[in-house]
Amino acid sequence: MTHTPRPAAHDGPAAHQDPAAHLDPAARLDPAARPYLDALTAAFPDVGGRVTDADEARRILAAAPRPAAARPRVGAVEYRTVPGPPGAPPIPVRIYLPDPEEWPGPRPTVVFCHGGGWVLGDLDTYDTTARGISRGAGAAVVSVDYRRAPEHRFPAALEDAHAALCWAGGHLDELGGARGALVVAGDSSGGNLAAASVLMARDHRQYRGPAVALQVLVYPALDAAQDSDSYRADAEGCFLTAAHMRWFWAQYLGPEGPADHPLASPLGADLAGLPPAHVVVAGCDPLRDDGAAYHRRLAESGVPSVLDVRPGLFHGFLALAGVLPEAREALEQLCGAIASTLSDGKTSGEGGGDAG
Repeated sequence: MTHTPRPAAHDGPAAHQDPAAHLDPAARLDPAARPYLDALTAAFPDVGGRVTDADEARRILAAAPRPAAARPRVGAVEYRTVPGPPGAPPIPVRIYLPDPEEWPGPRPTVVFCHGGGWVLGDLDTYDTTARGISRGAGAAVVSVDYRRAPEHRFPAALEDAHAALCWAGGHLDELGGARGALVVAGDSSGGNLAAASVLMARDHRQYRGPAVALQVLVYPALDAAQDSDSYRADAEGCFLTAAHMRWFWAQYLGPEGPADHPLASPLGADLAGLPPAHVVVAGCDPLRDDGAAYHRRLAESGVPSVLDVRPGLFHGFLALAGVLPEAREALEQLCGAIASTLSDGKTSGEGGGDAG
């Protein structure tokens, strides 16, 4: 796989498309989002600060109160395991199927990688998001319980994500999926895994499989260098902090981790021939420039990409689609992009991106 030098931190990220991005985050944040940001910040473990142990961080997060909210209704939920990478254990997945009366006929299939800095998060914490995508797009969603760091460092989580993508691509009929509508999606660190898994799918051409029609990346973490303008401008005050990200990257890569490996930092990879992308970024987020720069690099590589910038929202906002109108709009547009793969067919660039 060819490694391409990263764009300079000042080279065209979303911050420079919106002058207000240089204002203090408090001045940019949508006032309606403030109570949710404050509540999430209070409940989230101070990883990289007072909390440096992954198990302690998980205990704090598990003990935090969760707001009561109605879960989007789907047709069925199935729990199962799928084959893991060679030499690794099977991968637990949770499969969400839409109501067949509301969504008859073949459907998109979405392999979803949850966020949590490769350390936190699981199938339960992302249940509402997976349900929202299934219901909103009429899609079968395969939510992947990949191995987490630091117990399993790079590339374990990525290999699990790719294995789940290969499994889904080989079982479309079982999932009720259309062959031209295989999608990989993820948010935050899950967006990293989604982006890297399509790089693996593109380059493992000895394993022929259905083409990936779309990659959906929601405020993705794509560059271990962490040297963009948004990492400085939004280092604090936006729920996710630059200190959190330093700790997360350290857990994922380890002390000798290959920070510049294109599968660890997809922003530096050769992006030619990848599937089209729908990239969502939050305006008040250290990761804002990662997603915007990736969108720009895709376009420069001849890959169709849509960038959805939500200037007044913060990292993690998609989970608030039930209470924040702008988050709901972002989810609806994301789901529309997934649903469009049914009519658009194979759109993964010259030669396609193989699922495995």
